[in-house]
Amino acid sequence: MIEYIKGELTELSPALATIEAAGVGYGLNISLTTYSALQGSQHPATDSPRLVKLYVYEAIREDAHVLYGFVSKKEREMFELLITVSGVGTNTARMMLSSMSVSELCGAISRGDERLIKGIKGIGKMTAQRIIVDLRDKIIALGIADEIPAGGSLSAPVNNAVKDEAVSALTMLGFSPAPTQKVVVAILQEQPDLPVEQVVKLALKQIK
Repeated sequence: MIEYIKGELTELSPALATIEAAGVGYGLNISLTTYSALQGSQHPATDSPRLVKLYVYEAIREDAHVLYGFVSKKEREMFELLITVSGVGTNTARMMLSSMSVSELCGAISRGDERLIKGIKGIGKMTAQRIIVDLRDKIIALGIADEIPAGGSLSAPVNNAVKDEAVSALTMLGFSPAPTQKVVVAILQEQPDLPVEQVVKLALKQIK
């Protein structure tokens, strides 16, 4: 398994990045999000390559071994979740991540915004509904996105380490991840210095 590739960015297009590492050139399929992040990785005057790092997803098929590259772990995690949904393949998932940022996509899924999701090329009504149903709880349970309220804007920053540990503990106690995270985030916004055990105790009193 390849976790990431770190090396010189030798070629870049909106769909493909080539990274040379230890004398080997790796061609990685990328989203427009990753492309935008990499555009500043080549010197505008000399076009000399610079060191970059992309997280990797390997798609091993009978007829090909395809690498996908992502500028962040969150983008890769979102990609891996998307391809678990029936009707969403690797190319469709890359299209989705090219059309929307991870936070925008997470917001649409959290809100159940079927219209916005099916507006992406290749996504029909049934697929949009499956994405929402299958992934709504998972994106919160895996910490891909911070809690996104009904209005769609991100919550104020909280201590993510405490939040994640508290949500994990409450999930292991049998509570659903989505409402659990909402309660934990609300507690930490009011009392940001609380230790994990106090957050869990307060959450237990509030989770319905």
